[in-house]
Amino acid sequence: MISSLTADCTAESSAASSALEVRKARMHDIAAVLDLINGYAAKGIMLPRTEFEMAESIRDFSVALAGGKLVGCGALHFYSPTMGEVRSLAVDEHWKTHGVGRRLVEALVEEALVHSLDAVFAFTYVPQFFRKLGFAEVERGELPLKAWKDCLRCPKFQCCDEIAVLRVLRPQTWQQARLHSWREISDLDGLVQLPTVRKARS
Repeated sequence: MISSLTADCTAESSAASSALEVRKARMHDIAAVLDLINGYAAKGIMLPRTEFEMAESIRDFSVALAGGKLVGCGALHFYSPTMGEVRSLAVDEHWKTHGVGRRLVEALVEEALVHSLDAVFAFTYVPQFFRKLGFAEVERGELPLKAWKDCLRCPKFQCCDEIAVLRVLRPQTWQQARLHSWREISDLDGLVQLPTVRKARS
């Protein structure tokens, strides 16, 4: 999922961070979340969302507020009983250096732990931000479930330049769950693999 989280919002000013409130999204947040996401979609940075899509997925979302104003959003989307994706991460332009992205990701990871997920992943242009939060870069081909939905309708599907990052939450069960998932996937017809970006040789 294309995210609005870019390099200019990874530096943090701690002064305003403590004033942030992060909570699960509610139906009355839909309009503000749509304004935020579709503002970035108009620039080709994120995929656009409709009110209907937001209503369907509102329980995936968490929001960050400052003084009652929504300044960021992010979602934890469940792909299997053991894995989820941190996605739709968007931060208001005026709040990009105030720790909003970090607070949202931390809340989404905590939610994943509550649901006993073994791992969470994300697609990003700023892997250094996610590395600070315990994620590691992985080959995108290791995450085929991602191609079933959003990637197929993304304009960058055949030339994706995002980097896959993964955070293992329960190492003791992750490897076993991963092997089980691959066995189930291998039995499915019509699986679409993510295009692999090959690095140019220097």
